[in-house]
Amino acid sequence: MVKKSLISVITQEEKEENSGSVEFQVSHFTNKIRRLTSHLQLHKRDFLSQRGLRIILGKRQRLLTYLSKKNKMRYKKLIDQLDIREPKTR
Repeated sequence: MVKKSLISVITQEEKEENSGSVEFQVSHFTNKIRRLTSHLQLHKRDFLSQRGLRIILGKRQRLLTYLSKKNKMRYKKLIDQLDIREPKTR
């Protein structure tokens, strides 16, 4: 049920079998990040969840970097759609 709502959030024209796309994966990681963040606000000393959050953040960052190199327009559209910040450049 959650995956179906994620797919509809990304775009209506993309089909359901495209769940391996970068956009779907980034939106899925973003939902996980938001859930873990709200959990960690209640349970500040849950260090395993903090580690999991850092791992998911890294995966999302790598996917966003990949997408920004491949297709800037899709990257900008996804960033605006999910309401996440652009990463700082090194």
